[in-house]
Amino acid sequence: MTIAQLYKLYLQHPYVETDTRKLREGCIFFALSGENFNGNTFAQQALDKGAAYAVIDDRMYAVNDKCIVVDNVLHTLQHLAKYHRLQFSVPFIAITGSNGKTTTKELIAAVLRTMFVTYATEGNLNNHIGVPLTLLKIKSDAQMAIIEMGANHQKEIASYCEIALPDFGLITNCGKAHIEGFGGIEGVRKGKGELFDYLRVNDGTVFRNTDLDYLEEMAKGIGEQVTYGSADAKYIGRPVMKDVFLSIAIGADTIDTNLVGDYNFPNAMAAIAIGLYFGVSIEDIKKALAAYNPDNNRSQWLQRGSNKIILDAYNANPTSMRAAIANFAETKLPNKLLWIGGMKEMGPEELNEHKELVAFIAQYQWDNVVLVGKEFKGLQNGYTWFDTSAEAAEYVKAHQPKDSSILIKGSRGSKMEVLLEALPK
Repeated sequence: MTIAQLYKLYLQHPYVETDTRKLREGCIFFALSGENFNGNTFAQQALDKGAAYAVIDDRMYAVNDKCIVVDNVLHTLQHLAKYHRLQFSVPFIAITGSNGKTTTKELIAAVLRTMFVTYATEGNLNNHIGVPLTLLKIKSDAQMAIIEMGANHQKEIASYCEIALPDFGLITNCGKAHIEGFGGIEGVRKGKGELFDYLRVNDGTVFRNTDLDYLEEMAKGIGEQVTYGSADAKYIGRPVMKDVFLSIAIGADTIDTNLVGDYNFPNAMAAIAIGLYFGVSIEDIKKALAAYNPDNNRSQWLQRGSNKIILDAYNANPTSMRAAIANFAETKLPNKLLWIGGMKEMGPEELNEHKELVAFIAQYQWDNVVLVGKEFKGLQNGYTWFDTSAEAAEYVKAHQPKDSSILIKGSRGSKMEVLLEALPK
């Protein structure tokens, strides 16, 4: 079956699923396989649950004519997504970077939705499976599309660009994230820069943060550049902290947000710049950003009993760690407790990066510091250390804080949200 023929079936059944546990009746099931499972074995189950068709790549599992046999299920999913993308002529904005991708994407989507029918990546579906699934969720009424692209090695962003075909692109930053896969900060810039490389060749437009000098070098040769930042840009703003929350002064206007910390300034400023570029009024931008509340463990402001908590346990790397810790230290919040989990995918730099982070933490005064993870073993510097978040949670239960301000931050693999669950409601 050709992609064009498969696309006709998709138009009749415009829902794609790869997980039988989330199956929607009438969808097309793509039997993706992984290292530890054969997706073809789920074809029968998918059809029994109501899937209209099952796309498989092992003829042995073709139980009836509702099974579509292809050479490679993943490649077929990606080709179908690209075919679907080619049906649109509306702006497609791609976002990548080491930190802040998802928050920036959500803020941009909130702003653009005040004026346009806007589709955006759901959650963090930003990999080789998530990007095509995102594209296939875009309906014919779309006026804007925002595609988040994550990567931990070279050529990954380039491959996503060949599927999503973005017209516009934004790199939030290039920090010390996924060092193990990229092989150092220069490798990170090269990998993330693949988005700019694509736009350069295809006459695209970049949104560029002028506060990050290296982005200017990375964007050289791109004709259309829309700049934003705190100076020397088309759209200029200034971060203003109101207690722990960020506001942005832009011209005579002040835009309030529910974002914690001035490290969120470039994320919000990107949304403001893109909104203004596409004609969204400053009043609508104000309303959109004021209404946005972070979730999914990303800089969430929470109350547990008498304690105030900043939960930022979705991801962490040396760059984001320092920004969050410094911001927390500089607030006027009382009784500051720091609960920090290990950073993952650091490769050979793991020991040194965690050693430097502990030294950075020691620059500030804290009422208590808890370090979690094997990455901090032997580096405690007098702080409380636990090998796992489960052990740390038991400590929290036995030493319940009161009237305290707590920053909980760590990589997803550190499972720092478990400590939140140990606090009284």
